[in-house]
Amino acid sequence: MCGAHGWQNRSMPTSASPRPQREPHNAYPVQRSIPTRWMDNDAYGHVNNVVYYSWFDTAVNAWLIENGVLDIQNGATVGLVVETHCNYFAPLAFPQTVMLGLRVAHIGASSVRYELAVFGEEDLCAAKGHFVHVYVDAQTHQPTAVPANLKQLLETLA
Repeated sequence: MCGAHGWQNRSMPTSASPRPQREPHNAYPVQRSIPTRWMDNDAYGHVNNVVYYSWFDTAVNAWLIENGVLDIQNGATVGLVVETHCNYFAPLAFPQTVMLGLRVAHIGASSVRYELAVFGEEDLCAAKGHFVHVYVDAQTHQPTAVPANLKQLLETLA
């Protein structure tokens, strides 16, 4: 059906960009359980794509808060989301509890690239993607170095 509409070739990865593959739970050292909600399902009966980005945001920021490196009220730096991406492999739907896997793919001077995966009942992920924070000064919003305590924590997942 895709080819009949003329977009198959545009959406298929090229040999320079291999097709994303599903990964198992153990590829992600941090795991967070999140229950789906009735409102997460769309008209097609599965979790809508925008919900996955909300789960990514929740998994990253909850981990940062729980580890004492994100103070959303009084912190000197703020992590701004500058890029997100997600590949979908299998549908998920309410009522289901999903597991979010988290790892750190890259730590730059002022940015961090997190990789995340969403798991349903199977060991292989139903979706995976990435989420990039650029750290800025909370007052000026100018890029700043990743704080030392955050960098130390991130290195445990890199």
